[in-house]
Amino acid sequence: MSAPIRIGILFGGPSAEHDVSCASALGVARALAGSGYRTVAIGVTSSGGFRLMPDSVLAELRDRPAGERAIDDKLVVTGPAVELRSGPCPGVVQVAAGNAPGAVHAELDVVFPVLHGPFGEDGVVQGLLESLNVPYVGCGILASAVGMNKVAMKRALRAEGIPVTPYVAFDSHTYQAADDPEDLVAGLCRPLFVKPANMGSSIGITRVDEGDDLAAAVEEALRHDQLVIVEQGVTGRELECAVLGGARPEASAVGEVRVAGGWFDYQQKYFGDADPMIVPAVLPDDVTEWIRDLSLRAFAAIGGWGLARVDFFYDETTGSVYVNELNTMPGFTAHSMYPKVWAAVGVGYREVVDRLVELARVRHAGRPVTTAGSVR
Repeated sequence: MSAPIRIGILFGGPSAEHDVSCASALGVARALAGSGYRTVAIGVTSSGGFRLMPDSVLAELRDRPAGERAIDDKLVVTGPAVELRSGPCPGVVQVAAGNAPGAVHAELDVVFPVLHGPFGEDGVVQGLLESLNVPYVGCGILASAVGMNKVAMKRALRAEGIPVTPYVAFDSHTYQAADDPEDLVAGLCRPLFVKPANMGSSIGITRVDEGDDLAAAVEEALRHDQLVIVEQGVTGRELECAVLGGARPEASAVGEVRVAGGWFDYQQKYFGDADPMIVPAVLPDDVTEWIRDLSLRAFAAIGGWGLARVDFFYDETTGSVYVNELNTMPGFTAHSMYPKVWAAVGVGYREVVDRLVELARVRHAGRPVTTAGSVR
């Protein structure tokens, strides 16, 4: 009987999506435990340090019944400081005490970076794991970076003929040099959505209607990033589709997000009392297939591997569909859209996780051996 695959769950991180990552990580830990893997939870602090969660704490949280709201049901970064370093053979990474190089706490066969936002979803941690020559779940360095940066992402989509909403982008220097911020958005119609280019979970985003202060919205976005994107709002339905796979990825059912008033901001995503997700979305068959096809095309446009959630706007009055963005490590709680749209076509949460782990190993098996170091 072969030994269980040893999987390290990276969670937390220095981004504003720290709590969301901790909630997603608990969902992944529960699924991995149910699939017979040996799991090790490694928290990432707000300053980028690594902490090894005690097995007893992980087991207690993992076995606790799931809460009603995922954001309240999560792992917490705790434990002794550790470092990740190359193992005794290619494809294995060691979790070792940072102040005692000889003390190895665990060896890992695969790393599952359940990290959202900057550091975890933008190619940074992917580069770290590449340097350690260990298989890891999800998109690689380039696809992660392009998917995280909303400007680069839209440029990649446009280059492949994939429809996106009208937008402009500018950096902090351009904004500060402008006589009037309205000049920077000339040609766009309100409502506008002002966003930091590199952020997720609706953090730093402001809707700007007629009469609203554009400058205040831009300055809020600049608190999170030096690059801002301003998108023209679309009056339509918000739809989401999940992609899973490697060389031949598949698209899930299509889900819909419905919010009673306002828009789907951070508060409504994680602290709302009602479930805003309808799965599957009630759509004409041709629109459903169009969205599924666009999801696969968008995934290919950024060079995706493993998984992504693709978000859309559907304007029923004109019949137009626009790709809003891709998320290369979407929310992974039991309440999240990604597992729900797969469940709608008969692919359960544990099967999704199993396939992601296998995809990580398949990609790594096709790569040349690299020289590895250590990271703490």
